[in-house]
Parts: sequence; structure tokens; C-alpha cells
Amino acid sequence: MLKISRLIQKELAEYFRENGKELGQGSLISVTAVRISPDLGQARVYLSIFPSAKAEPVVKDLESHVKTIRFELGKKIAKQVRHIPELRFYIDDSMDYAERIDVLLKQ
Repeated sequence: MLKISRLIQKELAEYFRENGKELGQGSLISVTAVRISPDLGQARVYLSIFPSAKAEPVVKDLESHVKTIRFELGKKIAKQVRHIPELRFYIDDSMDYAERIDVLLKQ
């Protein structure tokens, strides 16, 4: 499962790097983690989006294009994986949380 999650993370990062301008509304999208269900049916994709103010609209835009993203992912990893998992996108706000703690500690 770890190998498949790393493969999906790498390929989605490449996809967002190439197509991020159209999908991300001009935001920078980074794939921070991918967690696969035990049956390999679903993948939870955690995204870091800069600027963070646009995070919610970007995730909604990605969810509306999830079939296209999954199709493109399938073309890239079809030789290594028998079944392409369903993709679910989540915001990874750990960087914002760390920044908030840092600001509080400096006060």
C-alpha cells in the first residue's frame, strides 16, 4: 500500500504541476500525502494550497474535475496498478497550524 500511495502522490504532484494553473485558479497545489484504503478502492489525497485563502474553492474545483484527474492518473500508472482508486481531496492545513503556533510562541 505504501508503494502505491507514493506512486499516486508522485504522479498527482506531476499532474498538478503541469495543469495547476487551470485547475488551481492560479494557486500552487502540493500533494502532501496520499492514504490508500486497505482494499485499494479509495485514495485520500491531502493537498497544501498556496495561498491558503483560496483552498476551499480550489478543492471544490478539483472535486468537480475528479473524473478527468483519475483518468489521467490511470493512463500514467495503469502498468503498475490493476485498479485505479477513487480520489478524495482534503486540505492539509498543518503548515498553517505550525505558522499559527510559531506566531503565538513569539508573542
